[in-house]
Amino acid sequence: MKYIALEEAFSIPGIADPMPQLASRTRHYAQEWLRKLPDFTEYRLPEMDAAGIDIQVLSLTVPGLQADMDAATARDKARRANDYLAQVVSEHPTRFRGFAALPLQDPGAAVAELDRCVTELGFCGALVNDHLGGHYLDEPAYEPLWGALESLGVPLYLHPGAPPADHWRVLNGHPELYGSMWSWAAEVSGHALRVLFSGLFDRHPSAILILGHMGEFLPFQRSRLDSRYATIDTDYRLQRPPSSYLGTNIVFTISGVFSPATLAGAVGEVGADAIMFSIDYPYESSRAAVDGFERATLSPGDREKIAHANAERILKV
Repeated sequence: MKYIALEEAFSIPGIADPMPQLASRTRHYAQEWLRKLPDFTEYRLPEMDAAGIDIQVLSLTVPGLQADMDAATARDKARRANDYLAQVVSEHPTRFRGFAALPLQDPGAAVAELDRCVTELGFCGALVNDHLGGHYLDEPAYEPLWGALESLGVPLYLHPGAPPADHWRVLNGHPELYGSMWSWAAEVSGHALRVLFSGLFDRHPSAILILGHMGEFLPFQRSRLDSRYATIDTDYRLQRPPSSYLGTNIVFTISGVFSPATLAGAVGEVGADAIMFSIDYPYESSRAAVDGFERATLSPGDREKIAHANAERILKV
């Protein structure tokens, strides 16, 4: 079985230093992650080989470029990070692909950098870490970015991990709920719903947004979204039921969620054409990802789609 993994992180010292508040709570795991993040050959490729992973699509680890609001800094770091990644991919062209880091602090520069990364560097799309200081991708300033994604025919991966824009009292006294345990999924799924309900996919019908972690809850909320949407008045009415955008304009990866039962449920909700294999390296085990996927009850055709064929189609790998 061929495996393409889409949510696989790397770091560059001084550009994408992992969030210290997370490292302080993960004890010895953080040391392992910090050792693996900047590496491509000593740890990464051997783990890929051992687990049978053919290709990793690499992206800058959290918080990426979204920890600093200064536009000039973001533009400089984006270009340096993307050129660095392009060099890594060129050295291992059969094993790695790249998602662009975008300087969302300057929407026009983000469009230009996306175009450069796709047309000149050969990247598969872009990945951003949720919001930018409380600004979201449904805002009018980012409309040209969606137009560029659509015209270039590449997806945007919406990943959690931006520094918090506000304080959720539900987290008080329970710091373990912050981050990948729970709050990131709630935050980024809310961001995706802002994009959906803004009508953006009606204006850009071929735009593709990717969510990891089995869709950050959303595949399992389809019927609820439809039933509640039918009862409320909104300034803008979607052209389709909310659920119909999930699995078409918004697609999903299994990163970090390796439960066969959960995968079966997601396939039942959004279909195998909307789901792609991923790991979340180095924060998750490549072997665990493959083992969980192999234990899932899937038809041979659906297994091929999720393991690699959907990624080949959507990312043009």
